[in-house]
Amino acid sequence: MQKTMKSLVKDKPAPGLAFLDQPVPQIKPDEVLIKINKTGICGTDIHIYAWDEWAASTVPTPMIIGHEYAGEIVEIGSNVHHLSVGQRVSGEGHVIGHKSRASRGGRFHLDPDTKGIGVNMPGAFAQYLALPAFNAIPLPDAIDDEIGAILDPLGNAVHTALSFDLVGEDVLITGAGPIGIMAGAVARHVGARHVVITDVNPVRLQLAAQVADVVPVDVAREDLRSVMDRLGLKEGFDVGLEMSGSAAAFEQMIDSLVMGGKIAMLGIPPQKMPVDWTRIVFRMLTIKGIYGREMFETWHKMLAMLESGLDVRKVITHRLPVSDYLQGFETMQNGNSGKIVLDWRGV
Repeated sequence: MQKTMKSLVKDKPAPGLAFLDQPVPQIKPDEVLIKINKTGICGTDIHIYAWDEWAASTVPTPMIIGHEYAGEIVEIGSNVHHLSVGQRVSGEGHVIGHKSRASRGGRFHLDPDTKGIGVNMPGAFAQYLALPAFNAIPLPDAIDDEIGAILDPLGNAVHTALSFDLVGEDVLITGAGPIGIMAGAVARHVGARHVVITDVNPVRLQLAAQVADVVPVDVAREDLRSVMDRLGLKEGFDVGLEMSGSAAAFEQMIDSLVMGGKIAMLGIPPQKMPVDWTRIVFRMLTIKGIYGREMFETWHKMLAMLESGLDVRKVITHRLPVSDYLQGFETMQNGNSGKIVLDWRGV
């Protein structure tokens, strides 16, 4: 008789989730079975929970969701020789193909055949996860499961922040969600001079100031230009990190950069966004789109920075047993939280 496990499942094409018994995955020769200890709730999970237009067009049902996690290996496939039972791991949530030019050239994050854990294939909001061994990321002893459970979004922040040289530069971050806040911490850690982060949510701006040495600006109440004048930024910011998906924030960023400034964009607009390309051309701006992490260079740099003093733990504002998952999802939906970590131990 096949063993079962508790799982958070998008069981039908409608808002909500169900906490159900599901079969424990049977691993393939190139996979490992991970016992999940802790998971982080992602914005993607909120989209799936709410069952918005993107989720309805992307996620098949039923589906175990979730892709931010940490746990330990309890079984390894017959072809896996570089990992061992008992090893603590997190994992890359993008499962790639091996046929494209990008993949065969080692640019794994650009593979067009990528599938997402917890989006297109069974995810980590469960007691056990079957994962390609290629995707498993061993965790150093210095990085506990709580931080391990938020490495996926931290990796987004690292990928975005390190897209351009930040040493001695002035950085504008639009959007004080957890990833934007962590990007601010990364920017300061690697040597940015001034880091300004904007939002209209005072709770998240307050959290940003607690997590990192940044200047929080509520643009609904304070003029960004006056902040720039106070900091002595006469020509503008050198680098912009767009994390909000807000058209107004993007417009403000364009106006606030130096000539020849650079923008890394992680935020996804909720709908098509008009852009005045003339200003971008005449200001000679560089714009780079960011999705996920560079495999596996982002993981290396992220773990190295955490081991050398990068501290993002305060971005975690709620720690809940998985039985309280509804509270976690509703709290995150209202926008008044940082990262929320669910504990699967003892289920």
